[in-house]
Amino acid sequence: MHNPRLDLLTDYPFQRLAALLEGLEPGAAPLMMSIGEPQHPVPALVGEVLATSGAGWGKYPPIAGAPELKGAIAGWAERRYGLPSGMLPLEAILPASGTREALYMIAQTVVPERKAGATPLVLMPNPFYQVYLGGVLMQGAEPLLVDAGPDTGFLPDIEALPPETLARAAMVIVCSPANPQGAVLSLERWTALVRLARQYDFVLVADECYSEIYAGTPPAGVLEACHALGGSLDNVLVFNSLSKRSSVPGMRSGFVAGDPAIIQRFQRLRAYAAAGMPLPLQMVSAALWSDEAHAVANRRLYQEKISDASAIFGDRFGYHPPAGGFFLWLNVGDGEAATRRLWAEAGVKVLPGRYLARDRVDPVSGAVSNVGAPYIRVALVQNRETTQQALQRMVSVL
Repeated sequence: MHNPRLDLLTDYPFQRLAALLEGLEPGAAPLMMSIGEPQHPVPALVGEVLATSGAGWGKYPPIAGAPELKGAIAGWAERRYGLPSGMLPLEAILPASGTREALYMIAQTVVPERKAGATPLVLMPNPFYQVYLGGVLMQGAEPLLVDAGPDTGFLPDIEALPPETLARAAMVIVCSPANPQGAVLSLERWTALVRLARQYDFVLVADECYSEIYAGTPPAGVLEACHALGGSLDNVLVFNSLSKRSSVPGMRSGFVAGDPAIIQRFQRLRAYAAAGMPLPLQMVSAALWSDEAHAVANRRLYQEKISDASAIFGDRFGYHPPAGGFFLWLNVGDGEAATRRLWAEAGVKVLPGRYLARDRVDPVSGAVSNVGAPYIRVALVQNRETTQQALQRMVSVL
């Protein structure tokens, strides 16, 4: 016996990558550039705060989150996005053990059985973070993938969809800075999306997990758009995490914030289905959200590696410096073939773009296409020397 909805899920991208490379020996000492797992030094204050928070290991952590952590998140959001004090109240914030599980579960909270007389739609970019699709399919909703290729600036053009599609939408997921392309939504685009969410009564989910990795101007966020529209958080949720900002992916520390009515319902679900973040980690998280110096230093390390990539690649492979995040999205013609060559000839492991997108079938011709097929994703998460070596090997092979 099994849930037949599981059959709708493809293998996870890294399972597919392992199958693609099976039997191939690396052509040089392996360099892993496939997974977005930050390898920068862990901030010193992590150990310092943990050393004074040991008593918390003897308590069940509250699902609602410790006031210290929620206050630190609210303070960070006010500073980062110029929000007025109190616009993001504590009851509008819910800690999560990383954003992966929260992004997977949110459909169970906001997607009804029917919308506009039909099966609800959940809109998301294509390519996309695969967890979005898993949560939607297991909820029984219908995913609608909106291509985010070069013709739309590598962002999904939600605003161009017809009214009948938006009317069926229960949830719209947008990632900015985008994984994998690094494109960033402007404040004007965020504002337009918030207006659409309220006009068509869908929940706008803003995945902003890469918001603190950028060069130059900080990327706009959905909370700024809410502020520009008068301060209401209606129909809006933002997800963010310390994994990238603070280089602590193993802490599994994130949050969801926004519409207090949705947060209240999400908290009810999570009381049944989620494990609370341990209190010592909540105290560390509060310290990290309250400290900007380590985030600035972390961002500088990524800026150095992106500058190196610009010098090494130039204008080859459609290279462009990502406006946000730490991925390169390179057009190599055939991402799977290039991935095999890079591993077999250079020992560099990357991820085919096809594995981050879903195939499309032309309703007339039956032709199958995949917006990610020509691309590979390269994660600049290793130290600078390792990253330089990997990128130089890539150029010599490709």
